[in-house]
Formats: sequence, C-alpha cells, structure tokens
Amino acid sequence: MNQTLLTRLFKSIEGNKEEPLVRIAYTIIDDERKKGHTKLADKLDTILEGNLVKWIEPQKNESKLKLTKNRDDVFKIPADRRYRLPLASHVDREFLRHHMVLSENVEYKIERIENEYAAKERLANHGLKPRQKILLYGSSGCGKSMSAERIAWNLGLPFYKVRFDAIMSSYLGESSANLKSLFDSLKDFPCVLLLDEFDIIAKKREGQNNDVGEIHRIVNILLGLLEEYESPGILIATTNLEESIDTALFRRFDDIIQIPRPNQEEILGLLQMTLSSLKLGKDINLTDLSNKMLGFSSALVVKVANDAAKLSVIKNQKEISLLNLEKALVENIAFNK
Repeated sequence: MNQTLLTRLFKSIEGNKEEPLVRIAYTIIDDERKKGHTKLADKLDTILEGNLVKWIEPQKNESKLKLTKNRDDVFKIPADRRYRLPLASHVDREFLRHHMVLSENVEYKIERIENEYAAKERLANHGLKPRQKILLYGSSGCGKSMSAERIAWNLGLPFYKVRFDAIMSSYLGESSANLKSLFDSLKDFPCVLLLDEFDIIAKKREGQNNDVGEIHRIVNILLGLLEEYESPGILIATTNLEESIDTALFRRFDDIIQIPRPNQEEILGLLQMTLSSLKLGKDINLTDLSNKMLGFSSALVVKVANDAAKLSVIKNQKEISLLNLEKALVENIAFNK
C-alpha cells in the first residue's frame, strides 16, 4: 500500500489502544519501521496518536483524568481589513513537534501547565484557574516554540501561530485593530495560540522615535487584551529579547519560564534521540561529543546529529562514523552564537 493510502487509512482510525483495529495499525507502523521507512512510520504514529483518547497522568491522590480527542477543527481565522491576509496560521497536528529533551526544572513547569489545563474544571470548582498566559524566553533554538507545540500536542488542542506580517500595518491604528480582532475570534475557541518573537509587538514604550505613538497604542491594547484574556485555550508568547519587552506586560502573564541552553546531560539525550534510528560506529563516544558541544543550542545539537546521519546515508554507510560526526561538528561551530 502506498504512503498516500496509508495516511488516509490511518486518519480514519479512532478508539483506544485496546481495540483490535488500533492494534493492527500499530503492527503496520512496526513493520514500516523495520523496513527502514522511519519517516513514514513516525508520520503514521503521529496520526494514530492524534486520533486516540488522551490521558493525563494523575498527581498524588488524584484520579486519572481523561481528555477527549480533538479533531483540530479549523475555525474561521480573521483577516486584516486592508489586504485580507489571515492573522494566524494553523499547524496541523501531524506536523507538531513534541519529542523534547528539557531540563528537569523546565520539564516540571511545562507539565504543570498541561496538568492544570487538563484539570481546569476541577480547579474552577474551587475558584481557581489554570495557567493560560505563558511567556517563554531564552536563546534562539533552545525549544521555546517547540514547547508550545508540545503543549498543544499533549492536550489535543488545535495549534495556531500569529502572523505578525499580517498583524502589523503602516496605517495608523490598523495593527491594534488586527490584534484585537484576533483575540476576539478566540473567545469561544479552545486552542494554543503562539505569539512567536513576541517582542515585535511588545517593545518598551519609552525611548522610541518617530513611531512612538503607534507603539504606545499597540502595547496599550496588548496590555488590555492580556488583562482581560478569558479564552478557553492557552496563549504562549516567546522571545529571545526579553529585555526589550515593556515591563508592564510581564505582570499580565500567569507564568514566565526561561528555556536555557542544554547542559551536557541534555545534549547527550538529544544526540541519543536524534541518532536512534541509525547504528553508531564503535569508536563513537557520545559523552565525549556532548562535552565538545557545551554551549550549543538544542536546535544546533540536533542539526549536527542530522548532518552526520545524512552524510552517512548518502555515502551508503551502514553506520554513522566518527569522522562524519566530527565533520558536521566543525561545520556547525560557526553557527554557535
């Protein structure tokens, strides 16, 4: 059966892991993986997982909580008034990145967001609200956007990314109107909304030049929107320029989390995860390699591993060689800024 037919078939499978059809589907995935069709197997696994009933593991003394499947129904995305460009873009569930290696502290905080949202009805019974407005900050390539995708994946929520190219306008007042229109459209639609590179619209209001009036207007509107945010989903803003964000905005978030560069142990985990589908040469010591990559971003660690893996596949080598890994490492050092 070709990839297109398999993909269509898997999108129609629903239920839980104990049902016969689902078990057969997992057998097909295992067979494809054994054939070396890793990319196809991962895609089918992603589709199948998205169609199954989701569970959030309980905290101590809590019962297991069931999350019903979300079909990622796409709502009508508002457009800017002048050029009719959509103000956000939808990322289909099967393309969400969710396999991550995070520090213990960050992993705890991300899981806390997921668990609180899953238990939002029980929290409401006690007059409590889950964390829904999150600011993630840190160096580029360390997993801020990916963390947002992972939260959407684990909670079964549709994922949308704000298009600042459509939000921002050179015409007076239109940027603020676009922003308000987008927030208003989400009042009855549970999803994860990502404001990537949030500093674009959240710059400090003092010390600006000619466009100070428009910057003031946008930030003031944003302050009000965050303060009054009552949508049923989760809003996640990310930045690697946190010092440029207007200080008043920080108080509007329920949680502010720094995503640091990976330490040696986390780099080792990233290398092991990325290279797991290929055999490693006997002379390769990933611990030594991870020590050489201290200070690298998570994205750069993965890039080094992928570059070495691709080089080995292109050369029809049965395993990844130390030479290929060292070559990829040297080539990518220049990107480590």
